[in-house]
Amino acid sequence: MSTVTDPAVAPTPASAPAAPSSWTTSRPVTLLLGVAAGVSLWASFPDVAFWPAAFVAVGLLFAAWRRTGRRAAGWNALVGLVAGWSFWLPHIWWANFATDTVPWVALATLQAVFWALLGAAWTVARRLPVLALPGPGARPGPAVGRTLANAAAFAVLFVAVEQARSQVPFGGFPWGRLAWTMVDAPTGRAAWLGGTVAVSLLVALVGVLGAVAAGRLVAAVRAARAARPVRPALLGAGAAVVGGAVLVVAPAALPLPAGPDPLPQVATVDLDTVVVDAGTATHEGDGPVLRAGAVQGNVAEPGLGSFANRAEVLNNHLDGTDVLADRDDDLDVVLWPENGSDLDPQEVTEVAGAIDAAATRAGAPILVGAQEFPATGGRYNVSLLWQPGVGVVDRYAKQHPAPFGEYIPLRGFVRIFSDQVDRVTNDMLPGTQPAVIDLPRADGSTARLATAICFEVAYDEIVRDAVLRGAQVLVVPTNNASFGYTAESTQQLAMTRMQAMITGRAAVQISTVGVSGVVAPDGTLVARTGLFTADQIVAELPLRTTLTPAVRAGEWPGAVVEAAAVLLVAAGALSPIISRRRAGGAS
Repeated sequence: MSTVTDPAVAPTPASAPAAPSSWTTSRPVTLLLGVAAGVSLWASFPDVAFWPAAFVAVGLLFAAWRRTGRRAAGWNALVGLVAGWSFWLPHIWWANFATDTVPWVALATLQAVFWALLGAAWTVARRLPVLALPGPGARPGPAVGRTLANAAAFAVLFVAVEQARSQVPFGGFPWGRLAWTMVDAPTGRAAWLGGTVAVSLLVALVGVLGAVAAGRLVAAVRAARAARPVRPALLGAGAAVVGGAVLVVAPAALPLPAGPDPLPQVATVDLDTVVVDAGTATHEGDGPVLRAGAVQGNVAEPGLGSFANRAEVLNNHLDGTDVLADRDDDLDVVLWPENGSDLDPQEVTEVAGAIDAAATRAGAPILVGAQEFPATGGRYNVSLLWQPGVGVVDRYAKQHPAPFGEYIPLRGFVRIFSDQVDRVTNDMLPGTQPAVIDLPRADGSTARLATAICFEVAYDEIVRDAVLRGAQVLVVPTNNASFGYTAESTQQLAMTRMQAMITGRAAVQISTVGVSGVVAPDGTLVARTGLFTADQIVAELPLRTTLTPAVRAGEWPGAVVEAAAVLLVAAGALSPIISRRRAGGAS
């Protein structure tokens, strides 16, 4: 007689009925595990930011999806949906704050559906015999091999679904990736080697190994109570723990572009301007640096958004620029956030004159966030490089407007469910040029800036393309005025830090209301502002030209993972068919 006592033991054959092997696979327990997984993953993101919880979340999902049999795929999909709701509803609470309940729940549900698909896909894939883990009394060699096979297969499927929802529908939504939780963990440094795909894979692998270790320990306790040998289960638990620990800490040895000297502690900027140096600890030595001033102008009423405070936003950023000008810091550029000017300086003469005067006083061009309204209709979200005495000398238009936030797909259909679509009266148009701006410097040289606007920092391909085109530093202008004191801005700052690690570039995230921050090329947060304060930062940023392995790899890591996931699910679907045919032939 065989009794299942391990959360990672072999499933029943695909052709058998879905009989739970123990109370741990009962439907109420698996639902509770799914809820716990979602809550744990939420806690790993800002503002809680307890990154070890991401490993726990994956392990709980792995345990929650243990049911097997003909009807298991449907149940595991339901568990995935519940787990997804448990994560996404609190994770993007800022969507409810900025819009209304229906859009928030709709977006959370759409993302949770991907978790449901993952649960079903994993159920199908694990029909492969190689993914049937042996029980606690099995020989260590095969047990270790099948444990690793399970961990690798689950991680591949998890990350492939992350990739899919980052691409579809409407261009995808890369928020909530496992990788974003790891900016302060040694595991996050793997981003330099393989980007967000590599980091998410490691997190998923460690999570499964943790679940296996927990299962083996439970099996050891049960074996001891039944007077059976406990050594095989304990050895399995120990191997899983050691393997997971190695995966967590090993990326710390990767040669990220920062030297051995520690960078300054995070500095909170309260109305005073501070000078930070993100280039003193780089392997590239005393190379060229960009001296940038960043202005967080703030708005009077949190939560209303910058457009509810017309002209005030512009005036606040002009005032902040004057503060920088009074310091006489010999700046190369002044960085304003997305929508730093709520009036287009290319169309409004008074605004043009005010910005030009501010740039002249600062002695540097200003990167102005604004909106353009072409005569053909629609609008563009742009960063304009304004050179004093000249005007706009370069321009970038946001390539990836946020669906349902900056433009409304299927407007007539969506209006049936919520009149919030009418808040967007003029759909934003996508730009067609790469996210780069060439900044002329006083010495006659040119610095190339990567300018991913707001949510674009979450899209690896936009940032990577800019760096491949020669961008030497990352600038992330963003407008967080509509999100109040939620975690939206700190979630975004974590993405900026991860992109710095991926590309080996120093970065500045500059927001209308915060959180703004300066990031070293190794992802270290050098300085940051608070929410809803008027602040300025001056930073010396190293101008880098080297390409990291992650940038050189391009889209290949994600494409390989997606292809492997398709093969796994296809093989799992075909496996019982092949087994039945072989059995029929043998008879």
